[in-house]
Amino acid sequence: MDALWVAFAVLVAVTLLYLLGSYISTLQCMQKCCHWLLCKSASHEPNAPECPRPAAETTKRRRLLSLDTFRGLSLTLMIFVNYGGGGYWFFEHAAWNGLTVADLVMPWFVFIIGTSVALAFHAMTKRGVSRMQLVRKMTWRTVVLFVIGICFLNYGSADGPLSWRWARIPGVLQRLGFTYFVLALMHVCFGIKDPDSYQVGNCRASLRDVLLYWPEWIVVAALETLWLCLTFLLPVPGCPRGYLGPGGIGDYGQYTNCTGGAAGYIDKWLLGENHIYRHPTCKELYKTTQPFDPEGILGTINSIVMAFFGLQAGKIILMYRQRPRSILKRFLIWAILLGILSTILSSFNQNIGYIPINKNLWSLSYVTTLSTFSFVLLGILFYVVDVKSWWGGQPFIFPGMNSIFVYVGHSLLGSYFPFSWEMKSPASHAEPLFQSILGTAIWVFVAYLLYRKKFFLKI
Repeated sequence: MDALWVAFAVLVAVTLLYLLGSYISTLQCMQKCCHWLLCKSASHEPNAPECPRPAAETTKRRRLLSLDTFRGLSLTLMIFVNYGGGGYWFFEHAAWNGLTVADLVMPWFVFIIGTSVALAFHAMTKRGVSRMQLVRKMTWRTVVLFVIGICFLNYGSADGPLSWRWARIPGVLQRLGFTYFVLALMHVCFGIKDPDSYQVGNCRASLRDVLLYWPEWIVVAALETLWLCLTFLLPVPGCPRGYLGPGGIGDYGQYTNCTGGAAGYIDKWLLGENHIYRHPTCKELYKTTQPFDPEGILGTINSIVMAFFGLQAGKIILMYRQRPRSILKRFLIWAILLGILSTILSSFNQNIGYIPINKNLWSLSYVTTLSTFSFVLLGILFYVVDVKSWWGGQPFIFPGMNSIFVYVGHSLLGSYFPFSWEMKSPASHAEPLFQSILGTAIWVFVAYLLYRKKFFLKI
């Protein structure tokens, strides 16, 4: 752990230096403003020279900076994990049940998608964008994400030419794209353009962010019911009904070919074994022989549910944007409710609960647990960045505003120098950690340069 503590100390030192520089800049700005005010006071005298007005330091911010910061934080952590995380076990995905730091990132992205849909669609409808235009825009974005995911990110140079005979169909961008499409289509069909124009009775006013969108809640409830029925009631040949284990030597080797239960069976049935992930995280520990895709079909249903919780966060921000305390209070309420549900589902146990927390399956308890974290983290960032303006979100806000470019770039170039290099069985974590931090820092710096050039890749 020595290398990790050294890296942490360096990060703290850099942060303190940055805060000191920001404080000095603020003092200089205040000095200029005071000079301008004194000059204006004296300008009423005869023959007084005209005072140069200082550049405007504050403008009306229409963008939610905390959301960009949240997105950038998630992306930065994702890059660090994908570059090896210094070789520490807690920066690797859990083999099956359980939760590590690496398992936090993808759900945060999904949650952010929902919040972004609420804010972006509200702004576009205010500008007069029609529903048909929104449908065309979100369809195009989904298609592009699918093409990039399948054709560029699902295979590497070592795999040889891309062939449809073995091409993996699911993937991170594919799941994000499909989740975005379903959620956005639901919001276009059932969402309310201007929630401020709708009033409910006083007895229900505190629940209007839920009651006004009751058709969406029915759709999400139907999706979750479908997930529960398929997961626990679908008969899987050779496997017990409702099996959620890793197969292989897990469960004393009783269900060797049952990896993922219904989720694995549906993927193999609909997509074929050659088109799903062949190296799941459970393969090494549980000696599994079956392919299993963590971005499979059944888990995508719960991905939509998680994005819906993010959509709910966006609605709260829109409805109570003049009352930050109300936003924070509702975020806290949602975090508590989802946290209680997670506790009931998992029974505070890694393996024996009703529905264990499992990133590979995107289990319901995994969704509720990560949604709890998301509400808390977004609430903290919202208060610190947007309400109090104590922090501008740097440096995470830079990759957060160019997330597609940075994500695709790090995926394509991650195996090349200077992002990585060959190491000869390092005796400690020092070199792997330095390599992971350097690769991550380079992409954050690239995002900063793009921000300075005002280049933002949008789909």
